[in-house]
Amino acid sequence: MELQIREAKKRETGAAIAQVRGLIEEFGLTAQDVFPTSKARGVRSGGKVAAKYRNTATGQTWTGRGKAPKWIEGKERTQFLIR
Repeated sequence: MELQIREAKKRETGAAIAQVRGLIEEFGLTAQDVFPTSKARGVRSGGKVAAKYRNTATGQTWTGRGKAPKWIEGKERTQFLIR
């Protein structure tokens, strides 16, 4: 009996996966469409943020988030913008 249940579940799972793949292909869906990023659910993704400012003298960078580094404190930030 247990074996029959497992086999039936395996068949149903295979059929469900085939159906989902067919729908994804039919509608041209991506993984992002089906499984939106965790950010959409209000959870931080923990990804890195691109640097926004660079110290031309040392090459150090800063994203513009958090406490400003000493090399940019009290100075006009536009001169350090990465373009």
